Amino acid sequence: MGLSGLALALTSGTAKAGFFQKFSQTIDLGDLPPEWTARQGSLLPDYARYLSSVGLTRLTPRQVIDSHAKEHGGVWNCIPPKDYWPQIVPTLRVIDRIAAELNMPVKEIVSAYRCPAYNARCPGAKSSSYHQANVACDVVFPVNASTVTSVTRNLRDQGLFKGGVGSYPGFTHVDTRGMNVNW
Repeated sequence: MGLSGLALALTSGTAKAGFFQKFSQTIDLGDLPPEWTARQGSLLPDYARYLSSVGLTRLTPRQVIDSHAKEHGGVWNCIPPKDYWPQIVPTLRVIDRIAAELNMPVKEIVSAYRCPAYNARCPGAKSSSYHQANVACDVVFPVNASTVTSVTRNLRDQGLFKGGVGSYPGFTHVDTRGMNVNW
């Protein structure tokens, strides 16, 4: 289906739901912003299938996809380029483990991959953000963010991963950059 055919299919709620159910199996992508969905083209169902194949138990592919379907200052984010997809897997597995440790679901992935133009519009984002390398997520659980930060740093200090853990009032930044950094 070409991009124009995809855009036409997305104008109808029924067609949209049918299209994504067919290509993403059990992940319902039907209520994503239509403009964003059309911009992703044929890679979106492939990305949904890829995320499903990672084997996460407490974090859903839809939560990851939702983190990309955003707009700031007139600039839409996008899913990462296909060759970047494997780079987020270690971070997603860390978040899955944090959820298990907390024994609670992930409430939201606020931010994962950010394309450079979108990243430039995000308040407080650095131009060298690890989100642009697809190794970082900002995550929220239904508990105080300082608790999530503490649990994440403890898991990292036990050797689960090497990366950055940032503490913010409403979320925790987790990345797998390969060296331990706190802020």
